[in-house]
Order: sequence, then structure tokens, then C-alpha cells
Amino acid sequence: MAFMQGIDRQQITMQSLDSMIDQENPVRIIDAFVNSLDLKALGFRRAEAASEGRPAYPNDSMLKLYIYGNSNQLRTSRKLQKATKINLEVIWLMHGLTPDFRTIADFRKNNIDCMKKVFHEFNKRIETALEFGYVSIDGSKFQASNSKDRNFTQSKLDDRIRRLDIQSEEYLRLLELSDEETEDTEGQFTKEELEEKLAGVLERKERYEEYLHYMEENNLSQLSLTDADAKLMKSKNGYQVSYNVQTAVDSETHLIRDYNVTTQATDHGLLAESLEGLKKDGELLESVADKGYQDTEDMAECLEKGIIPNVILPEGKDTYELEVPYEECDEAEALKDSAEPELLKVCLRAGVVPEVYEGVIESAEIVEKERRIREQQAQGKPLATEKDMKERAAEGFFVRDHDADCVYCPAGEKLRRKSIKKNGDVRYANKLACKRCKHKDRCTKSAWKEIDFPDKVTERVSRNWNTEKKNKSQRSRIIRKIKKYVKLIFRPDRVKMSQRMCLSEHPFATMKRAKDAAYFLLRGRPKTEGEFALIALGYNQTRAFNLLGYEKMMAVMG
Repeated sequence: MAFMQGIDRQQITMQSLDSMIDQENPVRIIDAFVNSLDLKALGFRRAEAASEGRPAYPNDSMLKLYIYGNSNQLRTSRKLQKATKINLEVIWLMHGLTPDFRTIADFRKNNIDCMKKVFHEFNKRIETALEFGYVSIDGSKFQASNSKDRNFTQSKLDDRIRRLDIQSEEYLRLLELSDEETEDTEGQFTKEELEEKLAGVLERKERYEEYLHYMEENNLSQLSLTDADAKLMKSKNGYQVSYNVQTAVDSETHLIRDYNVTTQATDHGLLAESLEGLKKDGELLESVADKGYQDTEDMAECLEKGIIPNVILPEGKDTYELEVPYEECDEAEALKDSAEPELLKVCLRAGVVPEVYEGVIESAEIVEKERRIREQQAQGKPLATEKDMKERAAEGFFVRDHDADCVYCPAGEKLRRKSIKKNGDVRYANKLACKRCKHKDRCTKSAWKEIDFPDKVTERVSRNWNTEKKNKSQRSRIIRKIKKYVKLIFRPDRVKMSQRMCLSEHPFATMKRAKDAAYFLLRGRPKTEGEFALIALGYNQTRAFNLLGYEKMMAVMG
């Protein structure tokens, strides 16, 4: 029996471009959606054709190309350029137009701030055909266009400068030896090679010192050279220069309703900020979140804005005790039937539970609480030079340099600012120095030492270095203040909290693995926000098609 025969390549065929695409192909939905948009109203540049010059590629075709690409693992401009010539769906979508990669990239660059509007416009259309429920908020790290080698902390720069000093000393020693030798030695660097290597080391040291000076002047904790907004963050794959993207996923449809691209390494305190854009006037917004969002101030702010924050409870607890400032209002009882954020805030701060929060807030009690504030007294005489500070530190003290914003430890290392605590104390640490320190056991039993300094304190004693000295820097006086506030007993919904993992995790996995979108191509937070709009839109378009099917999708897109 003979094999099946294909079409003769020399045979001339006559068929339309439209006949090459199936009548229920999802690419037709993208075409209908973009055709229904008013691109000029959305802010797209060159939304109208110019009267002079070479004709430009139409914005609607370029937008269709990017939406299709982010739904089908074609995110770069060069892959999209190739697709316009070999992909039948793209050829149909573009009407046979074949822009080059620079034109494709320039369209995204010039209109990146409009992409989030397109994303929200798509969600508005879908909302007419689907019923949304509550949202699940979660964050995930998306790798930035910046390698770890081009990201610096002050401690990392200190360590590199120290190593370069050692290298330069070694090259100088070898240069002296080469001057004494009269004959060339096989396997050794020549004098010219040593001078070249020494110049390279000194050039790198000078560059690192400039970076360090810039960070100290601008009070920066990190410096990323390629993408200035990106930060080094810990993820499941180790430390990467990334953005922390917060998404609000709908409980009924698993569609992404909103997102927020942040540069904060943790999710702590991001709940109200990430959900505020979804809040509609006169309606409550209910959300669930994991333990990373356990911030009582953030949760109280959510309640004041009309957002119910069902954050996973700590073990052994059934409620959260939240505090809001007390503000007297005689009309609060008359306003408690409203769901407007401004009036919710008035009621809660007056100690009145709004009707919409019945069963959510168990009680609101006006209490007076004595707050004990520890005021540190100025201790330790400021020293003028770095040499004096190191000598004092060697006696068994952690000595703070206020001007350079660093701390010298008894081992002679320099600790840099790590964070500022809620009480105003500044925390200093240097992981790299502690790893190589021979005397680490005399400081701490942890992997590295962290030391907190109140504002007026200049030095703190290390008890393990000198057990005879008392930590005089801890002397302080207690100030007692009476503060009036409202104590809210908030009970989250356990049933909804139990469904959180099934809602938030799979959209991230789908985008990162199925859509090849675990990383950003663009640089800077404003551009990455626009790029993620295309990523989320690509996910939502596929998800909505699976939920509604072709006919219903075309009905809501037109």
C-alpha cells in the first residue's frame, strides 16, 4: 500500500487568507476585542494616521500582535517579527503586514503605559458574562532584566573593595620581585602584564568606590546598574534581582482581576495597596491572603476602606485584635448603614460597628491604654576619625559612625544599615563579614550578627568580648503616655481562607511555565507594570475562552 501523498509544491492554489483560519479560532476573539477598542481614548500614540510621510503600521494590528504573542509564548520583538512571516494565525491577524523587530519594540515602548487600561477593559467585558466572587491576593517574584553581578549592596561593595586591596598588594609585591630578577622566569607574569593587571584592579576599585559613595549620598540599600528599580530578593530559586508582583485572583473564575508590581521583598503591608483599585463605591470587597500579610495596621486600613481582609490566622487564634485611632463623632450611629469608605472610616474610629460588618467585626471598644515609650539618652562620645572608632571597637564595643551610617564591630569589620524598625531603631548587619570572621562565636550564635541602634546612641558593648563592661548605651528613661483608641475584634472567614492556595498559586504557575513569563524583558517599574498587563491579559484571554467558549466570548468582545 502506498504512503499518503501531500500537495505538490508547484501546484498553484487559490484560497483567501480567511479560509486558512478555523471559524472558531481564538485569534478571532483577539481581533474582535481590539477592533472594539477606542485606542485614542485609551491614550495610544499615533492612534490616527498622519497626513504626511511614510504610512505607519496601524496601532490596532500591533496591539493584536502583542496580545497574541503573550498568549502563545512569543514575547520578544524578534520572535514576533518571525511569527508575522511563518505563523498563519499571525499573518491573518496582521492582514499580511510584516513590521521589523524595531518597529514592534518601539510600539510597546511608546504605549506601555496604556497596556493596563487595555487589561482592565478586557476584564470589564468578561464581567458581563461571568459572575465574580471574592479575591485571593498573593505575591510572586518575577526576575528583572538585571543580573546579580550588576546588583550591589554596601556590604557587598565593602567586601569587593577589601579583596581588590589584597590583590593590588599582591601585584605590587610581584612587581618588586620582577625588578630584582634579571632573567625572565618561565610560567611567571612579565612586568608589563603585572602592570596591566594592577591597573585593572585599581580601575575596578575606583568604580566600586564611586558606587559606594553614590549609595551613601542617596541613602540607598541596593544599587542595580541595569534596572535601577529592581531589588535583590529571595525566591524559591535562591536570590535573584526581581520584582514582587501582587495579583488579585477571582474565586469563581480564577481570572486575574488586578495586579500591583512592587519592589518590596516581602508581602507584609501590601494588602490595602494592592486591593484598593478593585474597590467599588458602595460595595464591600472580600479577600483572602496567607500569613505573609499578617500586619494589623494594614488590615485595619483595609476595613476602613471597605475591604474584608481574611488573612490566615496564627496557630491557636480565632480572631485578630486591631487598633484604629479614636475620633469622636456624634453622628456615627446614624451613618452605620452606609458602605462608603469615608463613612466606614468615621464609624470605626468612633467605636461604632457598621451594619455591613456585622458578623465580621465582633466588637468595637473604646479603650484607654498607657503606652510606655522608651527614650534612649545620648550615650557614647562621638569619635572624629575612622581609626579612633576602630580602636574603640577593638576594646569590645560596636561603634556607630553617624556620618557614614555604619557600625564598626570588635573584629574590625564594617556593618551596614539593614533596616529601620517600627520603633525607629536602625538595624545594622554584614553577612559577608560574619561568614569569614574568625571570632563570630564571641558575638552571636546565629549565622550573622544584627545590632540595633537607637537614634542617639553611638556605641554598644559586646558582652562576649568584654564581660566586665556594662552596656551603658542601654540607659534610657520611660515616658508614659495615655492614648485613646478603638479596639476591633475581627473574625476572618475560615472557609474562604482554606481555599486560598487553590486560587492564587495556579495562575502564577500558568504564566511562568505555560506562558514563558517568569521574567521581565523591560526595565523600570512603570514599564514592567505595562509588560505584566500583557502577561496577565494573555492568561485571562486563555482562561476566559476555556470558561465561556467561542460564541459567548465573541458576544462580549464585539
